[in-house]
Amino acid sequence: MHAQVRQPEPGACPVCGMGLVPEGTRFALLKHMASRPMHLVVMLVAMVALMAAAMMMMR
Repeated sequence: MHAQVRQPEPGACPVCGMGLVPEGTRFALLKHMASRPMHLVVMLVAMVALMAAAMMMMR
């Protein structure tokens, strides 16, 4: 959240108290999914199924 905060070890942000995460992990899941096209297809199908189920429940 605060890009200027850097520490060599795990800990909490001195500004807001949030837990710090290692650099490069912000988009790790997206990078992982993009590395395998089938992951994207499965996520797309799951999202469409969830949206369809939610729409059916609203009727």
